[in-house]
Parts: sequence; structure tokens; C-alpha cells
Amino acid sequence: MSTSAVPSLGTGIELEIGGMTCASCAMRIEKKLNKLDGVTATVNYATEKAKVTVPNGYDPALLIAEVEKTGYTAAMPVPKNRKKDGAASGDADDADPELTSLRIRLIGSIVLTLPVIAMAMIPALQFIYWQWASLALAAPVILWAAWPFHKAAWTNLKHGAATMDTLISIGASAAFLWSLYALFFGTAGTPGMTHPFEFALAPSDGAANIYLEVGAGVTMFILAGRYFEKRSKKQAGAALRALLELGAKEVSVLRGGIETKIPVEDLQVGDEFIVRPGEKIATDGVVISGTSAVDASMLTGESVPVEVAEGDAVTGATTNVGGRLVMRATRIGSDTQLAQMAKLVEDAQTGKAEVQRLADRISGVFVPIVIVIAFVALGGWLGAGFPVTAAFTAAVAVLVIACPCALGLATPTALLVGTGRGAQMGVLIKGPEVLESTRKIDTVLLDKTGTVTTGKMTLVDVVVEPGTDRAELLRLAGALEDASEHPIAQAIAKGATQEVGALPTPEDFANIEGKGVQGIVDGHAVLVGRDSLLAEWSQQLSRELASMKARAESEGKTVVAVGWDGQARGILVVADTVKPTSVGAIAQLKALGLTPILLTGDNEAVARRIAIEVGIEEVIAEVLPKDKVNVVARLQREGKVVAMIGDGVNDAPALAQADLGLAMGTGADVAIEASDITLVRGDLRSAVDAIRLSRKTLGTIKTNLFWAFAYNVAAIPIAALGMLNPMLAGGAMALSSVFVVGNSLRLRGFKSVAK
Repeated sequence: MSTSAVPSLGTGIELEIGGMTCASCAMRIEKKLNKLDGVTATVNYATEKAKVTVPNGYDPALLIAEVEKTGYTAAMPVPKNRKKDGAASGDADDADPELTSLRIRLIGSIVLTLPVIAMAMIPALQFIYWQWASLALAAPVILWAAWPFHKAAWTNLKHGAATMDTLISIGASAAFLWSLYALFFGTAGTPGMTHPFEFALAPSDGAANIYLEVGAGVTMFILAGRYFEKRSKKQAGAALRALLELGAKEVSVLRGGIETKIPVEDLQVGDEFIVRPGEKIATDGVVISGTSAVDASMLTGESVPVEVAEGDAVTGATTNVGGRLVMRATRIGSDTQLAQMAKLVEDAQTGKAEVQRLADRISGVFVPIVIVIAFVALGGWLGAGFPVTAAFTAAVAVLVIACPCALGLATPTALLVGTGRGAQMGVLIKGPEVLESTRKIDTVLLDKTGTVTTGKMTLVDVVVEPGTDRAELLRLAGALEDASEHPIAQAIAKGATQEVGALPTPEDFANIEGKGVQGIVDGHAVLVGRDSLLAEWSQQLSRELASMKARAESEGKTVVAVGWDGQARGILVVADTVKPTSVGAIAQLKALGLTPILLTGDNEAVARRIAIEVGIEEVIAEVLPKDKVNVVARLQREGKVVAMIGDGVNDAPALAQADLGLAMGTGADVAIEASDITLVRGDLRSAVDAIRLSRKTLGTIKTNLFWAFAYNVAAIPIAALGMLNPMLAGGAMALSSVFVVGNSLRLRGFKSVAK
């Protein structure tokens, strides 16, 4: 058994963890699992999963039992049967029991708490038995709605830890228990009792004071913050669903020479299947007949469609944009490149370090201090010879005032306003954990295709032989290319239309597979395509034209030759072009103290040309999707805090691995889902806005947290001296909440760099 404990011989197990309320919960479970012999565990609060490496033959039930001893739940993941009912799986994902429970508790607490706060703060509403009505309304909030906080506080206590949950539970419980004492054993239950509207400081035995609005109000506000945080966190697994949705759903297979449509899940290795123009390729395979162009940009980042012919390997989920192909399946299911990329995204997300919530870090120090102050106040009053009632009044008042209502508003309100302002500017920020990363990043990796460049082929140059009219060449070549569906042909036709206007209709149009097109336009026999096609008709490019063609191709551009009436007439240069705003955006990223690096699957020549054009010094080119993840991980190991900006499926694993992932909203859904921030407009300047806005929002949250505590900290000495009246407690709660909301609203004035 000792030999099986060697880590290299271990196997991986994934567990779904339940009951975590903060990042410190994840750390506690992780520490507990790692103490087991031969076990290595990583627990992620965002995805609520644990990845555990155990010795071969290790019983997962032992891991589950260990997690349950820590006070949380654990279970092996239930595989979703996507094959039979993909839609049903999605619906099941949406029905999150924990989120539903939070929503019910939040709605219940809002309905019950608002009248309690109104009666406590407005003397005119304090009818003869208002205090008993407040008790009836507040009790379910403090006991039922706040139950998750009490449960978490008990779990924390068993492990000698204190978090925000501990602070909420202590404050709400102290307010409730003291109110019960005052109502049943003091004078607060007397009919007609009121809390006058005054902030006078005078010692009191507390028997006439109730603090039900504080306990219920704190619960309501914190629940609101937790609910919105949970909704945001739930999106963590959406990238995997988006990846799997990219593939084809049906495929036309050839079995016994008969074409049959079947679900793609029923495809077997070795099956022959047909892919028509415009269709997605069902799985990884090899072309056995036909030639075409395949748009693989979403997977590889290559901006130019790849020409394929018999014997060429093609990746599933790419799109056939040319002719009809017959293929043989070589990999299916989890073995395909698409499935491997889904695995990369999952691994990157699970391994991503989660930023522990700032409020928990503060609470970990604040709670023990408050408890010590409460005991000191109790001892001080008793030691000074005051009655036990007065001593307990002071101690409980410290616990009540120490629970800041604004703590629940500090993060959600700033996020709400910050993300709302971001949405107006085309920047979608996914959650509070994103903000910490923006402050720390020092390196920005940029995908080329669709991020720095337009991602679309454009006619960038026209070179003609002496004696040939440029407009005539564009008109004849454009007319012929307009009849073709090839992306490069369409780019030429579009460029020609923009320059010379309407194009004539060709006659006798023919597509020469893998070489180009030919036809009759206005009585001229026109050839457009590779120079080899023109050579077959004895039409040779001049030395100057051939030299310019070679230079353009060395820069990664695509060159198409044009000839008619027995003579080569010129060349058309097509390329992916830099977005007009990219140069300015790169300069602004540098101004923020960031180092931009171009990271692309395209070839070195193209990458260098683009990098020089936009002002990027460092280039990493010709990398596969898994290599992009490795590049991000390498930079992180070197101590860099890395942001990744991309738009394609090939960028999704790297976006998930990066400390901060920014996806262009004009790109693939899976890239958007795997990212932390989405740039709706596809304008790189939005990335600058996103980083600036995130930093500003984080700064606002920190200011909010400071003041959420500051108002209450300032009142603690007053409480310890036994001079805390209910109006002062309610006032501190209201003032801190108003400040937090007001401070957050300042984010509405944030200005975009694009203006």
C-alpha cells in the first residue's frame, strides 16, 4: 500500500463541494484534504469543485467523509447526458438549489425587514404595540433568513476561525437576544413604548431598548450581496458548455454507399462522411476526396482559410467554405481537438487562484477585537460596581454596533454602478474577484486575429503591369471573384466594388479547384488565382511583379494573380488589416504601466509585421491553443501577473488560465464565457477602459469597506460606555449605508478613453 502512495502513480478525482460561503472555506477544505496521506488537493471557491490526486485504488468515499467532517458537503459529479437531451441539461444547470434558496430568503427578508426599519426610525409609525409587531416580523429574518450565516459561523467557530459570517451572526444574534430580554424582562414591552428621535448620549440599563431593525437590516443587506455574488459565480462553468455547443449536431455519413444523416454522437472512427460548403466539419478527420478551403480561424487563429485536398487532416468544428468534401473520421468524442480544448479550459479555471474576499480578511481581525472589547466592557462595568444589567447592556451594545450593515452593500453597490457604467461603454465585468487582478497585472498578451486586427480579409494593394489600367483590372477580376464563395474572392470583389462601383456579370464561369477561377467578362477571357494557373495558359508575371509578389508573401499577405487575353496584367494583395484603434490602444496600455506581447497562432512574418505596425516589441507566434496556455503559465511562473485579450475558441483556455481574461464581444461565445471581462464593441480601446474602470471600482469597494467599518468602529467606544441608544445604532447603520451608496454612485462619472 505504501508504494501506491507515490504521487506519480496517482489518479485524479473531481468532487463537487457544497456549503462554501467564502474563499477561506475553500482554503480550509484544501488544507484538510492535503493532510491525508498521499493526497494532493486544490479547491476552487468559484467553480465549487475540488481536484484531488490520490494513490491508485483510493476510495473517494474517504475524501467525501473528510470534507463532511470539516462541515461542508462533497459528492462525485453526476455526468450530464448531453447526448439524449442537451436542452434538459442546460435547464437543470439553471435550477441551482442554493441560488433558489438564497433568492427566497432575500425576498422574504426584504418584505419583512422594511416595515421593521420604518417603524424603528420613524416615531410617527410607532403605534401602541409596534415593538411586538417588529418582533413578529424580525424573528423569521434573524432566525430563518440568516440561518446560512449562523451555520457558517458555527463551522468557523469549530475551526477557530472568524469571517464576515461570524460578524453577521454575532451582531444579528446579539441584537435579537437583547431585544427579547428588553421586551420580556425589561420595560421595552410596555404598551405605548417609543424610541424618540434623538441622538442624546446618556448611560442606560438598556432594558427599554430594542435593536430588531439592526439585526434584520444587516441580514437583508448581506443576503442581497450574497445573492448577486452567487449569480455571478454560477457562470464559471458556462465556457465548457459553450465549447461543446460549437460542434456540429448532425453528420451525413456514407455507409454502404448510402448517405444517411445521424447524430454526431453516433459517428464512429473510420466512418466516411460528407461536408458540404457552409457546413461545420463534424469531427477530426482526413479528406479522402474533394478540395476546399476550411475556415479554422476560430480554432487556430489563422486569418486565411486553409486550402485542403485529399490526404489533409482537418479539425472538427471548423467550417467548410469551399467545395464538397468526403472525409474519414479519425478521432471522435473526448479525443477530438475541440474536446481537448474544453479540458484545457476546465483545468485552467479549476486551477485559477481565487482572490479571497477583502471583507473576510478584515473580519478575521475585526471579530476577535470586537469580542475582546465586549468582554472588557462587561468586566469594566462589573468591576466598577455597576449592576449586571448595565454591564451586559454595554457588552451587547458593542456587539450590535460592530456589525456594519454597509458591509453587505460595500461590494455589490460599487459593482452594480461600476458594471452598469462599463456596460454603457461596452465593457462587461463578471464579478468582484475580477477587480483584484486588474490592479496587479503587469503583462498583457494580445491575440492577433480579430483582436489587434479586423480578422477579415481585405484588399490592401493592387499592382498592375505597365500599360494596364488599374480600374479595368479591378473591374474584370472583381466580376469573376464575385461569382466565387471563397473568402479571399469575396474580399477582392468587395474591394473592387468600393473602388469602381457595380461589377459586370461573367460568362462561362468555372472554378479550378485549388488554383483559382476563370471566365469571360465583357468579351475578355479572364484568369484569377495562383500564378501557376496563369502559367498553364502561358501568362507569366514580369520580373518586377514576381518580386513584389514574393515581398508581399514574405510579410504573410495573400497574393492573387490576374491575366486576360493571353497576358498577365497584375496582382491583387489581400491581408488581414489592423483595426484603426489598435495603435492608440497599445500606447494607452503602455501608459498604464503594462507590457504588451503579441501572442498568435499565425506565422512569424505576419505577426512581426502587425506588431511593428501597432508598436508591440515582443512577439510569440505560431503557437497552438495548448501552447498559449503554456505561455501564460510560464509568464506566471516567472512572477508576471498576466492579462490575456482574445476572441477565438483557440484563446479560451489561455483566457481562463490568465489572471485576467478579456474577450472581444465580436468573437466566439466560448471565449466570452471563459473570460473575466467582455469587450462588447471589439475595440481594443475598450480593454484600456476595462482595466481603468476595474481599478477604479476596486478602489471604490475598498473605500466603501473602510467607511462601512469606520462609522461603526467610531461608535464602539460609545457602546462600551453604555450610552448607545437605538436611534444612534440605527443612525450609524443608515449613515454608513448612505455613504457607501453615494460613494459608489460616483462611478457613473467615469470617462472612456475612446471619447
